[in-house]
Amino acid sequence: MIDLRNHYGFTRQPFGKNLAPGMLHQHASHAEAAARIGWCIGERALGIITGEVGAGKTVAARAAIAALDQTRHTLIYLANPTTGARGICHHIVTALGAVPRFQNAALFPQAADALAAEHAERGKVPVLLVDEAHLLDHGALDLIRMLSNDQMDAASPLACLLIGQPTLRRMIKLGILAALDQRIAIRYAMPGMTAAETADYIHHHLKLAGRADPLFSDDAITVIHDAARGLPRAVNNLAVQALIAAYADRKAIVDQASTRIAITEGGCPGPSGLRILIGSSPERTGSSAREIPEVHA
Repeated sequence: MIDLRNHYGFTRQPFGKNLAPGMLHQHASHAEAAARIGWCIGERALGIITGEVGAGKTVAARAAIAALDQTRHTLIYLANPTTGARGICHHIVTALGAVPRFQNAALFPQAADALAAEHAERGKVPVLLVDEAHLLDHGALDLIRMLSNDQMDAASPLACLLIGQPTLRRMIKLGILAALDQRIAIRYAMPGMTAAETADYIHHHLKLAGRADPLFSDDAITVIHDAARGLPRAVNNLAVQALIAAYADRKAIVDQASTRIAITEGGCPGPSGLRILIGSSPERTGSSAREIPEVHA
């Protein structure tokens, strides 16, 4: 069994998910996304946060939600939007404590009434957070637009955040969704971290795990940043794999060789769009690594 804690002297597993919002790394794109989400909720507006897989979109939303007054807001989190318009309404009604009606003609107004009642009668702002929103169909997106229409378009009973991959940004620009596009108050595309932010990100997570001293060499951090393109989730995965590779070689410091082993064995795409084939690493076998172009579906 691999025991990274005892080998490196960690007090907890590094680069894990189970972090309190106050423990998250505050790099620029994270802070910018959280600030825009907070503004969107305060204004009861529609907002879109997009970014590549692993850019930290949901984490930024979690940080923004945690900063809210929980007594004045009701979070309605939809993790799987493929249920369509009916599924969204069903989820809203259930989250607000009612029993969903069977017929769509009754269910859709019931969802709108439940949102209005939550705001008008309980004094709480419903926050509809739709994750993986690039999977929404046009009917579901139009429903979200109509749910935000109250008092003859003079107010909105809820704040709505659509979080998804860059496909969502392009989809919203379709002519069929022009009415929704005009209602969006904030848009933010989350970029990856800079090289300096990646280094600080790694040191931050190691410090949370009980190691304030340098554990990754500067060359290793540079290789991780280039391979992960500054995307936090990819940085996490590569850092853990590099720790395991260094552990296997009984090293006290994660160096460039251990990091390249992690990239080779993990098949991580590099900055040039190439993917290293999974297999034996050149550091261990002396063979040259083969590369093939990465194919995107």
